[in-house]
Amino acid sequence: MVTFSKNPAVNDDCFMVAKMQKQYHYKTFVSEDQFLMVLETLRGLRESDFYWSAITGKEAGIVLARQAPGTFLIRESSDRQHLFTLSVKTNTGTKNLRIVCEEDSFHLQTDPGNVERAPRFKCVLKLVDFYIRVGSSGFVYYINAGGERMPLLLVKPLYLSISPLKHLCRKKINKDLDISGIKETLPGKCKHTRSDTTV
Repeated sequence: MVTFSKNPAVNDDCFMVAKMQKQYHYKTFVSEDQFLMVLETLRGLRESDFYWSAITGKEAGIVLARQAPGTFLIRESSDRQHLFTLSVKTNTGTKNLRIVCEEDSFHLQTDPGNVERAPRFKCVLKLVDFYIRVGSSGFVYYINAGGERMPLLLVKPLYLSISPLKHLCRKKINKDLDISGIKETLPGKCKHTRSDTTV
């Protein structure tokens, strides 16, 4: 069940989240900050073009079946305890990894026997970006899926649609130019891509 705030603008967003979550589940948030974090993530995911919303794990397996290993998408989790799932094509088929939403961050669900803490992020897009960058640097994170231990390799998202040219241009500017010193002086439309990720 979605909890509501005394702030009318936040209540309007609650209804938007409820509509976007379709049939799977409603989330009880532990704080307004957590609710706003999830809402911002949901907005970014909807604009990313690789958020497939309410497809099932089986459907994700079908759409990823002909893709190269490392191709992935984000979808709603069919597990009522979680909001999102990362579905990724591996050498042995599609694996579905739950994305855990804690009070102030998201992380991939780890094996209970794992002693290392999984990296935490304020946004699912930042989580995805991290694992893409780590994989391209040669460092390997391992996942346990279906009783097998395998490297987590995120290479490219499976898009629902092609991004508009102006969005691709913003991503290119943000990715390739060293604008760290002048970013705040750029027009808002140039410095903010639809997501803060390189994918």
